[in-house]
Amino acid sequence: MRAALLQMTSSDDPGENLDMVEAMLAEAAAAGAGFVLTPEVTNCVSNSRKHQQAVLHHEEDDPTLAALQAAAARHEIWLLLGSLAVKTHDSDGRFANRQFLISPQGEITARYDKIHMFDVAVTPEETYRESDGYRPGDRAVVTDTPFGRIGMSICYDVRFGRLHRALAKAGAEILTVPAAFSPVTGAAHWHTLLRTRAIETGCYVLAPAQTGKHSTSVGGRRQTYGHSLVVAPWGEILVDAGTEPGVTYVDLDMEKVAEARRRVPALTHDRDFDGP
Repeated sequence: MRAALLQMTSSDDPGENLDMVEAMLAEAAAAGAGFVLTPEVTNCVSNSRKHQQAVLHHEEDDPTLAALQAAAARHEIWLLLGSLAVKTHDSDGRFANRQFLISPQGEITARYDKIHMFDVAVTPEETYRESDGYRPGDRAVVTDTPFGRIGMSICYDVRFGRLHRALAKAGAEILTVPAAFSPVTGAAHWHTLLRTRAIETGCYVLAPAQTGKHSTSVGGRRQTYGHSLVVAPWGEILVDAGTEPGVTYVDLDMEKVAEARRRVPALTHDRDFDGP
């Protein structure tokens, strides 16, 4: 299976971002990709909750989602929307950071809401409280495709090895980790964390990323790290997209998953223990 990772610099205008994704999807499909992945918050990068309330939609009437379902069917590809920011019906008005897997028939076959919220103070100038605007999910998701079983995660989830081990033990052969990673934490941790998730599970890790300086009409400007990565089950980096927006390709050989797990069958070696 040829996979394509879309590296984007999304703005806070969903319509503008949709145009960009549709053009990149057409490019990827023309190059023979059968599985295309987009980054976290593909539809809207914004720090303004007021602006998000004005431009975001519920899943059932989201124009970005509907258009990209149609695009997946038109190009006859599997499409992983790394995530869309969508409204929920929660009483506190918080959004969901939701990943979608769409079939070549344009049907949503799986959804995953980001579990771990990015509530951190990276530096005095760079502080995030994702949970102020987004409510965390509470369910891990593994889903089947004709080319392999996918375990879904998003960005900050990558720091939680227990989640990814649970996905692999439930049969995942591919871990998706779409992201909008901070430049500071990206430079320090991104490559190491993604390689670790691959090595400890024997999975392919596919991590399409947001990159660069994001144009926003309201609120503070965002900057993201880029470096969309594909890591093989043995831990070697197959693709690093650098920092420019664009489409990056990789051919997945699922026998590599079985080979890595035969060589080091760590997923079968868990033992119970007491303490600490």
